[in-house]
Amino acid sequence: MLVWLSDYLIQFDNNFAVVQYITVRGIFSILTAMAVSLIIGPTMIRRLNYHQIGQVVRDDGPESHFSKAGTPTMGGALILVSIGVSTLLWADLRNHYVWTVLLVTLLFGAVGWVDDYRKVFEKNSAGLSARWKYFWQSVIGLIASIVLYVTAFGPAETQYIIPFFKDVAINVGVLYVVISYFMIVGFSNAVNLTDGLDGLAILPTVMVGGALGLIAYLAGHVEFSTYLNIPYIDGAGELVIFAGALVGSGLGFLWFNTYPAQIFMGDVGALALGAALGVMAVIARHEMVLFIMGGVFVMETASVILQVASFKLTGKRIFRMAPLHHHFELKGWPEPRVIVRFWIITVMLVLFGLATLKLR
Repeated sequence: MLVWLSDYLIQFDNNFAVVQYITVRGIFSILTAMAVSLIIGPTMIRRLNYHQIGQVVRDDGPESHFSKAGTPTMGGALILVSIGVSTLLWADLRNHYVWTVLLVTLLFGAVGWVDDYRKVFEKNSAGLSARWKYFWQSVIGLIASIVLYVTAFGPAETQYIIPFFKDVAINVGVLYVVISYFMIVGFSNAVNLTDGLDGLAILPTVMVGGALGLIAYLAGHVEFSTYLNIPYIDGAGELVIFAGALVGSGLGFLWFNTYPAQIFMGDVGALALGAALGVMAVIARHEMVLFIMGGVFVMETASVILQVASFKLTGKRIFRMAPLHHHFELKGWPEPRVIVRFWIITVMLVLFGLATLKLR
């Protein structure tokens, strides 16, 4: 929105041209989203407390979580509002990538909102049935994948890139839609599974989202993409603004979500943020790098799959409890220790993921 305004104001003062720079707008996107989160956060927490919109704790969960019952949830709405406001202010709204990732994020957030609503108001810890949740995630993810496929300008936007190998780009054709679908829906659920401890999911999301924003910027720049030997994706650089909004809103939310949490994001936030990471990775053509940087989300999801498979096939459990963070809790790790160690792992994985840009 402000890009359009600067286009008009440049004729009166050339200094307004600074708003045209993606890097400048990216920085202000972070600051704007963080400011919105910090300003409206306390009011939202008070309103949620007043209406008794509190967390419903699983009966079979760790005993240390029982004290969290009643903590305001659905705080992901705070994240989505902050992302929406900042993105609409600072992004070039003529860019279809911006609209794609923003709409997917908000629509997945809507699915999460219905899930949280049923948990809170119907006092049902299961929330929206898995069948319907997956159905609506699939509908949104499939439509987004098809839109990205049919609007691709060239083969570089649909080729599958393999890290570590120079000049390896696989033309997957219509299979691009399938891969994109699983990336969006898969990471949406992966972040949701990780969101079980105070601040555990949000900071890794911020770190991975920020790194994907950097990759999108490099992929959207002719000279940088050529130097790094990665596909040039015209317009992908504008995702820096959305990534900045995600980073700023996430840090603002962490202010209230850090241990002991004053508010939880709920599915309205977790499903939306996971889908956002998936879409950004698909647009930047770095899906495999997302698997590396989002390793914490991947191993949390894998722990659930392995636990269920092992119990059904052998009647035995691999972990004391799944997802993985609960396993370490039941081993006696204090909650802050689990959280911080998972954060440290994410830092290392994000750095390794970024290093793949040169290791090819």
